Amino acid sequence: MKKKVISVLLCVAMVAAMVTGCGSKAEEPAAEPAASEAPAAPAETKAPEATEAPEATEAPAESEAPAATGELKPDASVDYSALNVQVVAKGFQHDFWKAVKLGAQKAGEDYKLTVNPADNFVGPNSEQDIAQQVEQVKNAINKSPDAICLAALDTKSVLDSIKQAQNSGIPIVGFDSGVPDAPEGAIVANASTDNYAAGGLAADELYKLIKDKVTDPAETVRIGVVSQEANSQSIVDRTQGFLDKMVELIGEGKVSIIGHDKFKKEVADAKVILEIGIPANVVDADCQTAASKIMNESDLIAIYGSNEFAAKNIITANKNLNVLGADKVIGVGFDSGKVQLDAVKNGIFAGSVTQNPVQIGYKAVELAIMAATGQEVHDVDTGCLFYTAENMETEEVKPCLYE
Repeated sequence: MKKKVISVLLCVAMVAAMVTGCGSKAEEPAAEPAASEAPAAPAETKAPEATEAPEATEAPAESEAPAATGELKPDASVDYSALNVQVVAKGFQHDFWKAVKLGAQKAGEDYKLTVNPADNFVGPNSEQDIAQQVEQVKNAINKSPDAICLAALDTKSVLDSIKQAQNSGIPIVGFDSGVPDAPEGAIVANASTDNYAAGGLAADELYKLIKDKVTDPAETVRIGVVSQEANSQSIVDRTQGFLDKMVELIGEGKVSIIGHDKFKKEVADAKVILEIGIPANVVDADCQTAASKIMNESDLIAIYGSNEFAAKNIITANKNLNVLGADKVIGVGFDSGKVQLDAVKNGIFAGSVTQNPVQIGYKAVELAIMAATGQEVHDVDTGCLFYTAENMETEEVKPCLYE
């Protein structure tokens, strides 16, 4: 468990070094990651003073942040312009992916690729459209690229394509949730948030606001968790990270987890209930139904949405229920988007965890470029932090938020 705690702290310690690499809005192509300077520049990125890190996410002195791509040194003498990098994302349902695409575009510009990876950036119509993504991965491989960036919806469905790429010597870089359980050696590196630690960060921040209510309550209290699905590794990790951290904070044996077979861990006579709601389909109406079911519980004291989609639909459901607020049910979310940003500004949500979506796209392409030219690569944790109405306009946080 100590390892998990440190992981949460490390997650945010990374932000100080990488946060300026975020894009302020998904619609603004001008967004410039600090790490996205000239090809030789990534090695120059340095962390600001520790006092700049958000208080809630300060790492202990003995902890060291994991290595970042900025510490790798691309060979400045190499001409990268002819490289062909294909990018297959999970889709474009959420503004998050538009921000990731901006990062891929910026990397292509910085490394002077003739064909910008943003022009080869594809994804299925929805995150349930696994068959469409399978075809997109096949098409990417058939173009004989120098490297592929992949955020797989379902690893098993693209295994044949992954093996084909591996046999053809095409390096694959995972991003976002990456490619879990891929054949050994097929994925050369990943550019992603530590989603388990990020879920734990959400629990840490929420616990501070509800501590008095969950410490030996006289009556049962309930905390809701709304997640988009139970298949995507990134969503699963954010959900499990939240659950594990909340149980750790409240106390083993005092919390019962209900609502979904994948996560449930029922405890008899527990006074704190963690209830998980997952929609039947990844559509707004179904997610609002799942959220409303939990939000109608009279003992609900808090609720967490594990991505932009879930958080947005909690907020939408609240328009009819009017249960969220500082003196009501405490809401926290994940990612941003206009609906969620407005909710945080207006006090409907206490705050949310943000990733570095532009940085994810940038680092994925950067790793692909380096792998394609035989340079050293390794996994990159692109960082996360918790934003509130008080800090969301600061120079550390604002660049990581998108509308």
